[in-house]
Amino acid sequence: MGILFKNGTVITASDMVKADVLVEGEIITHIGRDLNATGHEVVDCSGKYLMPGGIDVHTHLDLPFGGTYSNDDFDVGHKAAAFGGTTMHIDFVIQPIGGSLHDGLAIWRKKAQPAQIDYGFHLAITDLRDEVMDEIPSLVDEGITTLKLFMAYKNVYQVNDTTLFKAMQKAAQNGMMVMVHAENGDVEAELTPALVAAGKTDPKYHAQSRPPEIEGEATNRAVVMSGLTGCPLYVVHMTCEQSIDALRRGRAQGYPVMGETCVQYFHLTVDDHLAQPGFAGSKFVCSPPIRSTHDHAVLWQAVRDGTLQVVSTDHCDFWYEGGVGPWKEWEQAHNGGDWATFEAQDPSYRRPGKELGKGNFAKIPNGMPGLEDRMMVIWTSGVNTGRISPSRFVELNCTNPAKIFGMYPRKGTIAIGSDADLVVWDPNKEHTISVETHHMRCDYNVYEGMAVTGMPVQVYQRGNKLVDGDQWYGKNGAGKFVPRTPYAPVL
Repeated sequence: MGILFKNGTVITASDMVKADVLVEGEIITHIGRDLNATGHEVVDCSGKYLMPGGIDVHTHLDLPFGGTYSNDDFDVGHKAAAFGGTTMHIDFVIQPIGGSLHDGLAIWRKKAQPAQIDYGFHLAITDLRDEVMDEIPSLVDEGITTLKLFMAYKNVYQVNDTTLFKAMQKAAQNGMMVMVHAENGDVEAELTPALVAAGKTDPKYHAQSRPPEIEGEATNRAVVMSGLTGCPLYVVHMTCEQSIDALRRGRAQGYPVMGETCVQYFHLTVDDHLAQPGFAGSKFVCSPPIRSTHDHAVLWQAVRDGTLQVVSTDHCDFWYEGGVGPWKEWEQAHNGGDWATFEAQDPSYRRPGKELGKGNFAKIPNGMPGLEDRMMVIWTSGVNTGRISPSRFVELNCTNPAKIFGMYPRKGTIAIGSDADLVVWDPNKEHTISVETHHMRCDYNVYEGMAVTGMPVQVYQRGNKLVDGDQWYGKNGAGKFVPRTPYAPVL
């Protein structure tokens, strides 16, 4: 007995067609018109779309950062993702300073044990010693084909140009791709203390400490290195005209360069959000910063003309008003500890959050929630406005992520033999985004009060139902690690 999705419109990156889809076991086995329902469970998709599960290739679950940890983990975060139509994500493993890449991988494998949706890993390199460089090729055997390096966060994660260039050479030799956080960290490290010394400490000054020029400069530098080494480059969370122009120039020259933006960069601005009175602007502190309505238009054009290939989230949420309580001491005593264990012991305490930066914007933990909202917000602001087609929506949120990151056609499409990661999407269903109804472990929502039209009503992971309306059917441990293949295409 299988599951037959009948009477819906199937959306892929190339087509919109009326078709039935049969799932047997965990894969799609038949696609056609008027398939025989005998012996199968039937899901009536009349008036709805059937699309592949979303893939968010840029998340930070349970990430240690800025004196605390991001809130969502591979349990609650996965549930929130699925309610938004995302059935797979790729998280960033952070190499511990002084440790090996595999040390970091062991930490993240432990974090992922309660997984409820499928997942993969990128490996973020913070300390590229010779022995770590020699370790890079072995990641391919682990199903990890992407390295991330930071051109920002001086004295924390930032690498110098020599390190970035050598990493690109090594990655190119092994069919891997390099991802970069492109901001000039040396310049930011001069701007930030000058602002603080001048008494400019409110959240709005975060944007002045990381102006678009330093994002554009760093993007151009990475693009040039990609051209010199032949290493595929993927620039994460692009926000502004300066960086888009640098990427577009590289692509015009035939360099193997690609880029993503994130849903927040289409909608939030410095003036309307980051500059909110008091400390409220801290909710919108992320790096690179949110920009202007002019940059919104630049990004929409870039996803329409193919300069950008992916829309993700950089999901990394923190409490707006956390509470140190005894958690910090417990965490330190346990050498890193485990939040879930501590929370189970005393759920009344919350880890620190954005309040760590009161009086100094430079100490606000960088990041915001978005994992659950991505697809609903982009559908409403992109498809419903005519900016992008439904097929382009699937391409940006599902198919391109699978292709670029070595998972296609297992993931990212509706095709015979593909994993049955399916979303029944109601284009007419209305919803108001709110902290009161979201499933993320966060006490605010950056899209609070936004009315969306179009959202998932049923979500399946490899043929297993995760979401049906407001009901949750996921199970801890049911999510699987998805190994990825090297030499993925440059789109």
